[in-house]
Amino acid sequence: MTATVALLGLGEVGSVLAEDLAGVKLTAWDVALADGASAASRTAKRFSLVSGVDAHDAVREADLVISAVTAANDLVAARSVADGLPAGCWFLDLNSAAPGQKQAAAEVVEAAGGRYVESAVMSPIHPKRLAAPMLLGGPHAAEFVEFARPLGFTGLEVYADVVGRAAATKLCRSVVIKGVEALLAESLLAAREWGVEGRVLASLSNLLPADDWQQLAAYMISRSLEHGVRRAEELREAAVTVAETGVEPVMAEAIARRQDWAAAHRPADLGELEKQLLPLLDAVRTRMSEEDPKGDPE
Repeated sequence: MTATVALLGLGEVGSVLAEDLAGVKLTAWDVALADGASAASRTAKRFSLVSGVDAHDAVREADLVISAVTAANDLVAARSVADGLPAGCWFLDLNSAAPGQKQAAAEVVEAAGGRYVESAVMSPIHPKRLAAPMLLGGPHAAEFVEFARPLGFTGLEVYADVVGRAAATKLCRSVVIKGVEALLAESLLAAREWGVEGRVLASLSNLLPADDWQQLAAYMISRSLEHGVRRAEELREAAVTVAETGVEPVMAEAIARRQDWAAAHRPADLGELEKQLLPLLDAVRTRMSEEDPKGDPE
């Protein structure tokens, strides 16, 4: 029997799922489908996805619902489909939301008769796509692996039998990874103004060996510029996660600000610059001079 999979969210992750999930019947819902010119609408058209009139309608025949929305909408998405979930339907939550929000979403899904599985995607969705490493959590995680691997999910790891630990792992890691992005952007944009970026990068290699700091910096800064809005939202969830442990989230909150700032200063020709560090820095500094002379992240 062909499985029916409902995608909630047609952003970067949802688009990969739409392209790579083979041998299944796909339905989809995204709030942006109301705009026929949106990226979500283009994705739905490109892959001939069946979209319901609303989220409830999109999942009513699903064997598996995959939630790939923005972090702040994790619980909203679960609530939007709860009344329409078929009994026993799998609900895979891929969102970078705080543990408390994941636990609340799990309660909603389980109360509706679904089987909630938490997932923390531990790498960018590209280039591994469905093979990206995913930590699974919750009482149904082990059973879900048997269902999902034939669909192409080969990077699954049963991580915890409770909901929340996978999210905590992802978000504590994000403070470091997204923090390095923010640090590189702030450091090198200032260094470029002084003409000392080469020496700064060389000194990093002495302390933190990397194959090519210039290439790594270009990659990490371009990721912030392209995905800063989503990264900032994730870091706000990380700040909640950190605060709930009694630690003041000074760094997580600051990183969220810098990621928002990066998104607001994205060069129009980013695609052509993302592998060229110095032209990339110059393009961002040009945006700074045009829109924000002091480069203030506020």
